[in-house]
Amino acid sequence: MKHIHILLVLLFAIPVFSSDIGVPGPKDCFWSRGPHSADPYINLAYPDANVFYWAATFTMPSDAELYLDGNFPLARYMSIISYDGHGRPLESLADYLIEPEIKSINPFINSNSRLDNNRAYKIQVLNNTPVTDRETGKISKISSNNTLNAPFYGPNQQLIIYRVYLPDNETGPLGGVNLPQLKVVQDGKTYSGNDACKILNTSQNLAITLDAAGIPPMKYRELASQPDKSETWPAKNPPEWYIQMDRQSLIGIYTGEFNNEAPRSTGGFFPNLDNHYLRTIINRKYGKVLLLKAKAPLTPKTYNSNGIYKESELRYWSVCSNQSFGNTRVNDCLFDEEIPLDKNGYFIIFVSRLEDRPRNATKECGYAWLPMADDGDGVFDEDVSIIQFRHMLARDDFSNSIQSVENQSDTKEVMGEYFPKSRYFMKNQVESFFPCLTD
Repeated sequence: MKHIHILLVLLFAIPVFSSDIGVPGPKDCFWSRGPHSADPYINLAYPDANVFYWAATFTMPSDAELYLDGNFPLARYMSIISYDGHGRPLESLADYLIEPEIKSINPFINSNSRLDNNRAYKIQVLNNTPVTDRETGKISKISSNNTLNAPFYGPNQQLIIYRVYLPDNETGPLGGVNLPQLKVVQDGKTYSGNDACKILNTSQNLAITLDAAGIPPMKYRELASQPDKSETWPAKNPPEWYIQMDRQSLIGIYTGEFNNEAPRSTGGFFPNLDNHYLRTIINRKYGKVLLLKAKAPLTPKTYNSNGIYKESELRYWSVCSNQSFGNTRVNDCLFDEEIPLDKNGYFIIFVSRLEDRPRNATKECGYAWLPMADDGDGVFDEDVSIIQFRHMLARDDFSNSIQSVENQSDTKEVMGEYFPKSRYFMKNQVESFFPCLTD
């Protein structure tokens, strides 16, 4: 059956490049869609609130070559990932896989300087299907040759997304550098800027399937309000946590048909192949405040422009409060460095509406807090939210990562003390039971 593609004309037919009108933030004729992130930026497909994303759609002529010249950002992570028309990832070219230009340095390699001024790279984008599988979620042992495969889908369209995770403080969305610059080689000539964009037809309408960026609202309503289920379905007390696999397994949260044999992090909504996810659906009918407690994985310190990159258990981790699979919006996220820890490396995060936030749910008291939206899932149930953990690029010797979970039923056992314990409370109970740890 042929794929039905939806042309998102209102958002994408006419690219706007000025930062003064339209969606704020840097962009150009190639990276014209974005930056996606939390409000006030485009908020779609479960963005991490501490990350910025730019998308490019194009069509490579058979006689052309596409190159991107860039500089490694001052950030925790960067990558360029290709996708199909269903929002499923095809191949990731993560920062550590990119060989720098001569006399430059890759700041994402262990013990390298993060602040070196010489940080240039050059990659080639190919209209090919990937022939080797780079390991996802963990450090890959396969060389990239500085290439990214981005094959055609649907109406001969190609789609790639550029990500910058956690730019250093006060370096802006791009981490103190420019967007990777487009170069096209055709008939022995090199084109850049608008000339290169014209060759690639980068202003074409975005063609994706209806479910690429979310479950259609009526389908979501049908899944979340089954007549033989309780009014809190599929939320449970205590919350049940699910690893992200394919779209069937995501639907299986509502239907019970979870596919343990499915590939990881391929369920659509444009996921990052270098992340593995753990999520639960919560319902404030069980209690106005949700507590999350677990041990924090170790990650590099980068936010304050630390001088040396030091590889750790994970590259990055975060906890996000999202609305639903029906609108794929993020309420807010907490990244690893901003979450207060106790002397044993454990954290406590409270999740609630702003009106229900406990007065002691503050960093000064030793606790973190995430908001729930006032309109809940953003579709029809004002009491529902999704909580999601991201683990990025686990080191091989860190056996408690989400990446180490092979089967859904083994999640708690594999993650051990890093698995989030969760419980519902009322606001007054939190203020009574959890003293402010001012020391």
